[in-house]
Amino acid sequence: MIGVGTTLMLLASYYGPGFHGNTTANGERFNSQAATAAHKSLPFGTRLRVCYKTCEVVRINDRGPFIHGRHLDLSEGTARRIGLIHSGIGQVKTTRLN
Repeated sequence: MIGVGTTLMLLASYYGPGFHGNTTANGERFNSQAATAAHKSLPFGTRLRVCYKTCEVVRINDRGPFIHGRHLDLSEGTARRIGLIHSGIGQVKTTRLN
């Protein structure tokens, strides 16, 4: 488990098209532009500072990613805002905030 204040490098990708409006694992509707992410085990509501070229704070609201070796699935909006959108996958620096 990632403790509060822990900083880790994680392999991240982002949700592809077609998920906007679907129900996430915590029951809310997925908004592809919101600052949200999926993680396999962090509690829902956990906030992570995620940095690639720039940084954004995201809230965990879904489970995944389900591709071997990946640790975090970001919303498309977050991927765009931090500069990950063109590569589609990359190592991000994450810090758990709560």
